[in-house]
Amino acid sequence: MAKDPLDPQRCAKLLSALAAPERLKIVRFLADGPQNVTAIADMLRLKNVVNVSHHLSVLRNANLIRGKKIGRFVLYSLRPGVLEDAVEAGVPKDALNLGCCRIEMPNCRTDVE
Repeated sequence: MAKDPLDPQRCAKLLSALAAPERLKIVRFLADGPQNVTAIADMLRLKNVVNVSHHLSVLRNANLIRGKKIGRFVLYSLRPGVLEDAVEAGVPKDALNLGCCRIEMPNCRTDVE
């Protein structure tokens, strides 16, 4: 049996990870560069860092972001290639190319609520 080029399991995992509005906002926020949990929580206007950590864990498990420990802080960033793969495929820079589909994310940090 030939391998399905869509890779439905991978696609479903990625779409599931991006299914929460907070996680889409986090990905868009990290497109501007690495951030720590406090900055992400402030951007989301959440006081409970545990909720932010949960969202980051889901994104990390989907291999969309990574964390790098610097001192006592962890800086989260998009996994290398997440946006670059899209640009190389001819997709606008403000879009995620998941392979199975493309998610366009306007690069307007002012509309993040």
